[in-house]
Amino acid sequence: MASAATLASAVLSETNGIFRLAPNWVPRSFLQPGRRLKLHPAHYYALGMDRGGIDERWFGSTTEAANENRNWDEGLSYCVTPSGEKFLLRDAVAELGAEIIGDEIWSKYQKWPVYSKFFDNMGPIPHHMHQNAEQAAKVGQEGKPESYYFPPQYNPTGNNFPYTFMGLEPGTTKEQVVQCLADWNKGDNGILDLSKAYRLKPGTGWLIPPCVLHAPGSLLTYEPQWGSDVFGMYQSLVEGRMVPRSLLTKDFPEEFHDDNQYMVDALDWEKNVDASFKDSNYLEPVVCSEGDGFVDRWIVYGKVNGEQLFTAKELTVQPGAKVTIRDPGAYSWITTQGEGRIGSLKLQTPAMIMFGDLTEDEVFVTAKRAAEGVEFENTGCDPLVGLRYFGPNAQPDAPAVGAYKNQ
Repeated sequence: MASAATLASAVLSETNGIFRLAPNWVPRSFLQPGRRLKLHPAHYYALGMDRGGIDERWFGSTTEAANENRNWDEGLSYCVTPSGEKFLLRDAVAELGAEIIGDEIWSKYQKWPVYSKFFDNMGPIPHHMHQNAEQAAKVGQEGKPESYYFPPQYNPTGNNFPYTFMGLEPGTTKEQVVQCLADWNKGDNGILDLSKAYRLKPGTGWLIPPCVLHAPGSLLTYEPQWGSDVFGMYQSLVEGRMVPRSLLTKDFPEEFHDDNQYMVDALDWEKNVDASFKDSNYLEPVVCSEGDGFVDRWIVYGKVNGEQLFTAKELTVQPGAKVTIRDPGAYSWITTQGEGRIGSLKLQTPAMIMFGDLTEDEVFVTAKRAAEGVEFENTGCDPLVGLRYFGPNAQPDAPAVGAYKNQ
């Protein structure tokens, strides 16, 4: 069998720098699928009831999902050749490096350090945080800042609870949160009493730094984020479902698993009790460029602790229109509406996907091709809409959080 480098080089030569990617499904045993991923209704438990329902689809991922009893390649995206052969995007990047992701990202990280996903649940998930880089390193992992965008095309319904608790109410004390963790086995530990819920609106988003508590609601969410799957859950009961304490402690050093004060001290207290939390983290689309028959909008932007770690855009091309888009970095693309083409490859938004089938809605564009420009054409009767995310420092002209207020 040909190596990933051989297959990847042949594909990139044929497509001029674009990989076709296969759908990458991820289950979560402790959650209930929201059933808006366009997966066939009979296939949401395709990996078995013991593994849980499929409630995530990952895009352009070289990151493994941190699931118990996982398949060895769970969370990893596969590239597909025109003849149907598959190879891991992770292997292609490892072997071809800067040719795929660009010199700057390759020289600094030696990998594609980010990914995105569709996250889709029937109800809310527990109030939790993702460790920062220093904390995650103590258990051999990486930190996880993330971001949200709620694509209108994938949110025909809000499901059970389209609200997200974020942070803690100003005035909350650490002692109160320590007590919540001490009450873990008494039922609902009451941590949401110390927080505030924000109504989720399709077509908007949020930037979530590490060590900030959040309990994502039930809108389907597009989530550009750092390439890690660490978390700590601080809520003991959700919609009557028990949350094992092991999901609080799993990504902290074992010697601190019974130390509630340590868990609370791990939170970024200033960011959690920020009285201007929404102003500091809320996002609405900002026009990046527009012209005859198209508009390109920033949907994820801003910096996390002073660093640009990921960004994302939403491109809309009207029926019959075509446009060449140039970007200063590699990106992963998912089509959310309509049909057309990207370069020489067809784009088609699926109505329903059978588990294991290949779709024509997802691609990865190399850094060189992105900089040269990619032509998008809408060949259908609906707008062609797609989301694409970028790696660290790839978009120096991206706006700051709050830029939507100036439009």
